Amino acid sequence: MSNSFPLKRSIHIAILTISDRRNKETDTGGELIKKLAKANGLEVCNYKIVNDNKNEISGVLSEWLENEELDAIITTGGTGISERDVTLEAIEPFFDKELRGFGEMFRYLSFKESIGTKAVLSQASAGVASEKAIFVLPGSRAAVKIGMKRLILPEIRHIIFELCKHHHPRV
Repeated sequence: MSNSFPLKRSIHIAILTISDRRNKETDTGGELIKKLAKANGLEVCNYKIVNDNKNEISGVLSEWLENEELDAIITTGGTGISERDVTLEAIEPFFDKELRGFGEMFRYLSFKESIGTKAVLSQASAGVASEKAIFVLPGSRAAVKIGMKRLILPEIRHIIFELCKHHHPRV
């Protein structure tokens, strides 16, 4: 990874795809996250697909937040404004802190580089819970590409360093 922030260890991530229509063969967003993460030196430790269901999302998130080996969770899907889009409502209550700039920057980049004014419909977000970074991305490949390449990958080492510098000598 080209980012030279002084994190001396591997970063372990989990990927959660949220969709009523995707499976492992059709989950192009989750696969793109995996591909980009691995290409940038991140270790993918967990990967799941769940339905657009608050209880399913919360259940997986609760389990992963207890896993001390994980540094970050990246979700894709369920961030729109339809009744079935419940990702943010399921994840946001877990946040100890919200990274407000992530959603703002994501919508700005989406507006400028991809979908124009439709970016206002995105509820992309990020936050911190149990000393882990959580990134909430929309389900399209274009959105995943913007989120990963322009925001997550350039900053993840710095974010993880900040989260664990006072508690873990492994940084």
